[in-house]
Amino acid sequence: MSHIFDWLFAQYQSTPTHLIVLEMIGVVFTILSVYYSKRENILVYPTGLMATGLYVYILIYYGLLGDMLINAYYFTMSILGWYFWTRKVDDTHFIPITKTTVKEKKWSVLLFLGALLFVFLIYYLTDRYNTWTAYVDTFTTAIFFVGMWLMAKKKIENWLYWIIGDIITVPLYWYKGLIFSSILFAVLTVIAIYGYKAWKKNLNKSPQILLK
Repeated sequence: MSHIFDWLFAQYQSTPTHLIVLEMIGVVFTILSVYYSKRENILVYPTGLMATGLYVYILIYYGLLGDMLINAYYFTMSILGWYFWTRKVDDTHFIPITKTTVKEKKWSVLLFLGALLFVFLIYYLTDRYNTWTAYVDTFTTAIFFVGMWLMAKKKIENWLYWIIGDIITVPLYWYKGLIFSSILFAVLTVIAIYGYKAWKKNLNKSPQILLK
């Protein structure tokens, strides 16, 4: 067991201590945010804001521009989602979980393509397409852009995007040396699967409370 820990922490030998600490804090808040999302709890957003703020700083250091941009986007969408989730359909009920409409599916495709083009241009203009991780990062960023938008609108399909993106991100972060974050995304994959099942049970039901 000691050999595993020695190898694990060896990945961080050249990493500043404060970045390691911030990454671990970001991991904790990310898990909390996804857990609260699974429970349809409004605390998904304050915990998410903390996590994404930390990861913007961390990912700039590691040069993962796509993931950095998506965390900045998460930060903005968390504010929008916080507002949307607290809207009421009547005096005692909040916005319910619903499926995407045909129009929203079309917007999802456009958002995916737009995000793909945007991140591609960022990498291209900064001459960072010098490794396969940049291409994978571009693709996962586009997936997560759609997932976050759908989550803010309380659409059940958001979990499908998270599951796909999380699975791809696990080996990406492991390769880049972000071991704790790689393990995090493996955990998030499992939570996202359970999140989809939990939201499916509450589909079209308007909650009366958002702290549960």
